Amino acid sequence: MKIALTGAAGGLGTVIRREYLRRGLDLRSSARKPLEPLGTGEDLCTADLRDKKSIDALLNGVEVLIHMAGTSVERPLDEIIENNLRGLVSIYEGARRQNVKRIIFASSNHTIGMYLAHEPAKLQLDCAPRPDGFYGLSKVWGESIARMYWDKHGIESVCVRIGSCLARPSEFRHLSTWLSHEDLFRLLDCSMNTPNIGYQNVWGVSNNTRSYWDNTQAAVLNYQPRDNAEDWAAEILAKENPLDPVARSFQGGSFVTIDYTAPEARPNAGKTKA
Repeated sequence: MKIALTGAAGGLGTVIRREYLRRGLDLRSSARKPLEPLGTGEDLCTADLRDKKSIDALLNGVEVLIHMAGTSVERPLDEIIENNLRGLVSIYEGARRQNVKRIIFASSNHTIGMYLAHEPAKLQLDCAPRPDGFYGLSKVWGESIARMYWDKHGIESVCVRIGSCLARPSEFRHLSTWLSHEDLFRLLDCSMNTPNIGYQNVWGVSNNTRSYWDNTQAAVLNYQPRDNAEDWAAEILAKENPLDPVARSFQGGSFVTIDYTAPEARPNAGKTKA
């Protein structure tokens, strides 16, 4: 199976690239700028998401694309539109031209960041989107693009709503949102190898005791995470929570605080619904 990886110079992209090269998988790694090879004969590609020819070169002969490229933090709207909206359409159009079977799209927990951190029940995958900023909004749109390209063009997609993907959890919010690197690879393996997946969302989260999210609706993937942030709970709870009161209240954490309007400062402050 030929696999392409975009965003191979980013934080998670680097983790994925190193592990897949260690495994000896047939990987083509790409970034906007030239990559330094990690091994002899490594398949590298410089791909500008705005350039049709470089996208075609990236995807030629590829069966599965792991799409990690794009803006991964809250940024001005123009940048988000260019990298996460227009860039994603370019990727899917390239996949259509090159007959790519499946795309694993790096979505985000920030698609639902405005849900309260203490919801009465874990969120299901079909919950209504509640993005916490332009970045989260772009991922909602990205999931819809993936859905459309499956419905209209038959390109399969797994949209992974990544939580906090780190080697180990280090703060209170991670007790709910942590995705270990080992569980990331378990999830990617399931996303690549499950046959006839069509379109599927999945929470990118480990088996955390305090998880915000329920992956029952992604059972077809047979993703079985093994790691649990609770193993670090005593250490984490002994430290001060770095988030401000607003960030602590919502599942999106610090992204919610950015350009946040306090309830008392909103136009309808003090008014009750009729």
